Amino acid sequence: MQIIKRVQIKQVITEKSKEELRKKFEQNKIQLERECQQLLFEQRKLKNKLSNTSKIEIKERFDQEINSRKDKIAIIDFKLEQLELLEIGSEIIEQEFDALVTVEVGANWAELVSKQSIVIKDNIVERIDYE
Repeated sequence: MQIIKRVQIKQVITEKSKEELRKKFEQNKIQLERECQQLLFEQRKLKNKLSNTSKIEIKERFDQEINSRKDKIAIIDFKLEQLELLEIGSEIIEQEFDALVTVEVGANWAELVSKQSIVIKDNIVERIDYE
C-alpha cells in the first residue's frame, strides 16, 4: 500500500544560489510591472469605448488587478531585502512536494510519517533528513 506525505525541499544558500534567487525575484518583479503597465493601457483603451456606468466598474476591476500586482511587487521587494540578510550556508525552505511512501507490514510507522526534507546545494541533493 502507498500513502502520500509532504516532503520539504530545502536549499543551502551559496553565492551562486543567492544570485539565482535574486535574478528570479527581479525577473518576477519586472514581469509584474509590465503587467501593471499593460493593464493601465487596456483600461485607457476601454474607457473611451464604454458608457459612464461601465467606466466605473471597469476602473474598479482594473484597479483591483493592478493593486494585486503591486502587492506582489511589495512582497518581492521584501524577499529581496531578506535575501541580502541571509548568510552563506544557511538553509531555506524552497518548496514542498507530495511523495508516495510504500507502507508494508512490519514497517516502523513513526519513521514512515516523520517529517522528511531533501537538502539541495547548487542543484545537487546534499542529504535527506528525517526528523
